[in-house]
Amino acid sequence: MTDQTAPMEGTPLIQPSSTDHPLYDNIVDACRTVYDPEIPVNIYDLGLIYTISITDESDVFIKMSLTAPGCPVAGEMPGWVADAVAPLAGVKTVDVDLVWEPQWGMDMMSDEARLELGFM
Repeated sequence: MTDQTAPMEGTPLIQPSSTDHPLYDNIVDACRTVYDPEIPVNIYDLGLIYTISITDESDVFIKMSLTAPGCPVAGEMPGWVADAVAPLAGVKTVDVDLVWEPQWGMDMMSDEARLELGFM
């Protein structure tokens, strides 16, 4: 008998990104231009960008989080990301959603971010 309340095995907590889409690398670069005002590292390397999903029509859907729910720029940060991505050639629309699951943790940071913040 299986536990019906447990998440399905193999279901990722974070939806995979469209890494094979031709716009993906440019969108990542645009996300790297946005910084958390309290931490001197871009939000992509901090691990705050969870998913970049790009449709065949070049509509971009980004799921992101913040380091803490009480972050003072919680209402503004998604707009900063949308403003960074929207002008890219080939991008049709941008929709940025703020999510809290899974909760962000320092283990989501890139090695570069850890090094810059003195955690390596």
